[in-house]
Amino acid sequence: MQVAHIHIQNFRGVKEASLFFSQHAVLLGDNNTGKTTVLEALDLTLGPDRLNRTPPIDEHDFYRGQYHTKNVGAAQPIVAVDALGAPGAEGAKGEATGKEALTIKIEVTIIDLTGEQQARFGDYVEFWDSKQKKLYSDAAPEGVDAANITHALRVAFLGHYDPEEDDFEGKTYYARTITGGSPVSFNKKDKQVCGFLYLRSVRTGSRALSLERGSLLDIILRLKEVRPQMWEGAIENLASFSVAEDPALGISGVLKSINTALKKYVPKEWGVEPHLKVSNLTREHLRKVITAFIATGEGDHAAPFYRQGTGTINMLVLAMLSQIAEDKQNVIFAMEEPETAIPPYAQKTIIHEVRKLASQTLFTSHSPYVLEEFALTETIVLSRNAAGKLLQAEVALPDSVKLKRYRQDFRQRFCEGLLARRVLIAEGATESDSFPAACRRLAELKPETYSSIEALGVCIVNADGEGNISDMAKLYKAIGKRTFALCDLQDARAQALIEAQVCWRSPKTDPLRAIVFTQN
Repeated sequence: MQVAHIHIQNFRGVKEASLFFSQHAVLLGDNNTGKTTVLEALDLTLGPDRLNRTPPIDEHDFYRGQYHTKNVGAAQPIVAVDALGAPGAEGAKGEATGKEALTIKIEVTIIDLTGEQQARFGDYVEFWDSKQKKLYSDAAPEGVDAANITHALRVAFLGHYDPEEDDFEGKTYYARTITGGSPVSFNKKDKQVCGFLYLRSVRTGSRALSLERGSLLDIILRLKEVRPQMWEGAIENLASFSVAEDPALGISGVLKSINTALKKYVPKEWGVEPHLKVSNLTREHLRKVITAFIATGEGDHAAPFYRQGTGTINMLVLAMLSQIAEDKQNVIFAMEEPETAIPPYAQKTIIHEVRKLASQTLFTSHSPYVLEEFALTETIVLSRNAAGKLLQAEVALPDSVKLKRYRQDFRQRFCEGLLARRVLIAEGATESDSFPAACRRLAELKPETYSSIEALGVCIVNADGEGNISDMAKLYKAIGKRTFALCDLQDARAQALIEAQVCWRSPKTDPLRAIVFTQN
């Protein structure tokens, strides 16, 4: 089972997106591109507990906050200028138009269904053509026997603002039933059969090893069909235990004086002598206060698990989710930033172990140690244009960049460019080292005029020779990056090759050197 396609409309910063996924994939892009939005959209549609929130969506989940007709007409012009002074991918002049409030629409296509899933969702199962990347709709029924045709299930989330209730509503449906006018709900039990697990970037672990409803430990116990019959015994033991009964502590004396004063005003049968207990002694309260303790070192001292180190908590939460994936067997596992507070060797271990457990894994990451574990076909580069459309691209190596070289130089040369919006391709080590140093020095001397290259959001990539500049620029331009070049003055042929990948060249104030830039 895996997600083959997701279509998003009007969700957070994404006006529209249509993305295709492989069995295992990593989403790349600069900050605020929309990587988390994609995973949140999946969770909103497939997460079993996501719709338990009341309400499941809010004002900020709508594109540009246009959830109400009042917001649509009153939107102010939005002007976003990138750090280099030109309208960039972050935004451009625009104004909200339209007469109707927006509806959040998310449609997810799941393929490779198991026998159990096909039996449960039989009335709503369709067929997906993995070669054409679309639903199979030919009139010939024998065509579904082809190797590239597989069973598929489409699930849709619809969210909107209800002015009569003055609240937000959001529900999931079998997408096939929506067009017929009688949508059928895709409920929590249906989602549990699909098995979507989402590990966000902020992992406090505050509930992981507690017994609260919906905690990771509670989910594991339910999967293993373990029902801890401990509540009555725990309540009985705590009920027989009184706190601070020793008169030497002074508390019992104060309570007795309160009791004496109380009897002056009310009959004695109205109350019992006040005394201290551990808690209000209900199983719901115990679920919230019982938690696991973990030893913090070689000694016998133990502390609550949420007081452990950040890396330890991250690994603990991941281990518990892995346990859930192992028990459910057929799950889709989405995880943000697996490298958080984790050393490189552990990052690689996480990637490979999770891939073994889950039928599909989706990651976001900014770590070269994580990214290099994915093939080019598993690397999805995301970019978002001024109209809010989220686009995907796949890394295609030019002829001069062999796969072996790409792998060898990935950490030092290629990774940073994949993660940035703007890439300056320098001819060699001299340029790639000296140019940022010069920019930083100018920013120190005259900050009102100059900025460092890092502050401009530009990363520098060493092309390792002027002959590689055009091909390197082509690689990054093809995946939606704004490419720049820094090189010696070229002959007419070489300059034409470079300018074919970059659109604008700065004036040649220095006859020995030319700086070539792009302009979208």
